[in-house]
Amino acid sequence: MKHRVIVVMPAYNAAKTLERTYNDLSKEIVDKVILVDDVSQDETVEVARQLGLDVVIHIQNRGYGGNQKTCYLKALEDGADIVVMLHPDYQYDSTLVPELIRPILDGKCDMMLGSRFLSGGTLAGGMPVYKYVSNRFLTIVENAVLGQHLSECHTGFRAYSRHFLETIPFLLNSDDFVFDTEVIAQAVAFGFRIGEIGVPTRYFKEASSVNFANSVVYGLSTLSVMGRYLLAKWNLRPYAQFKRTLPEIISRYHLPQIVRPTPQHAPDPAPANGHANQSNPS
Repeated sequence: MKHRVIVVMPAYNAAKTLERTYNDLSKEIVDKVILVDDVSQDETVEVARQLGLDVVIHIQNRGYGGNQKTCYLKALEDGADIVVMLHPDYQYDSTLVPELIRPILDGKCDMMLGSRFLSGGTLAGGMPVYKYVSNRFLTIVENAVLGQHLSECHTGFRAYSRHFLETIPFLLNSDDFVFDTEVIAQAVAFGFRIGEIGVPTRYFKEASSVNFANSVVYGLSTLSVMGRYLLAKWNLRPYAQFKRTLPEIISRYHLPQIVRPTPQHAPDPAPANGHANQSNPS
């Protein structure tokens, strides 16, 4: 049985690099490409439409994490079996999508990461030294806290099984860049298997990049996520993002469009007064 593979692209000012990123995708493997535009100030939407992509346009800027939330909801609604998240800035080699998703197709992994540190040549590929150092430090901390042996936790090239996205409550995550870190922590919290492949490092003028100040904020936010994960793991504080599943946090009216029906995903009966429980998630 062929699996439906959907590539999602969280986009912001990607007009100069989008076509190259898209053209490198294997059309034999990828069934659909969804681009979510986060109020770009260039011609990203026009280029995406010319390429025939399925385009979603945010009415206001939602941030990198908020963009991904829209991406995954749309992909699940469109029947994806595997979702690939790919930055449209050409930093990542989209010809490697078949290799990235193969462990998921084989049932060996639930989440795959494209690591720039497995292939070597990270600095030669243009990664700034401060990014290299911070990436190494944060990945070491995350591995220690999460009990993993990942070579990189901060990549914008990822793949997820449908079951993975139907389970983790990604809608509770940040709308900022630390969303990616929270997803990895959730993968561990819910017992999913994480794998990696090596990908080349490509930094250049047109590629999007976070500046030094935002990188500092991102680093501190990542450490905060690790702290929350440990508090939840030790049952000192029941953070909902590490305890509750996606079907538990979304409206039962939207559930059939997002989550495929299974016994554990059956919607709860409506309360007698017709109102859902509004308890604080954390």
